[in-house]
Amino acid sequence: MDTNTAGSSMNGASDEKIAALYEFRESDLFSDSEKAALVIAEGMTVTPAAVTDEDFEAARKWFSEAEMVELVATIAMENYRARFNRAFDVESQNYCQLRGITPPQGQ
Repeated sequence: MDTNTAGSSMNGASDEKIAALYEFRESDLFSDSEKAALVIAEGMTVTPAAVTDEDFEAARKWFSEAEMVELVATIAMENYRARFNRAFDVESQNYCQLRGITPPQGQ
């Protein structure tokens, strides 16, 4: 979350939208396509992964097959990086806190 907050901000995401990520389903700040992508990301992030056929069908309304492959590959890479950093106790640089965004406990 820390590194992605910095990258997202540099690429135009508002602090408000970044902070709303934890409640994306209820937020008006996310489009339907963004919400579909976030459902896939959320399902891929838990252990064991919990992405349903319904989740994929919902995302396919918005994304081509090539975009789905890119989406899933990107999520997998981010999960790899997060788990790698956690295993080696890579510490936060506090980007979230510096922007006034407090991640939920355990993030």
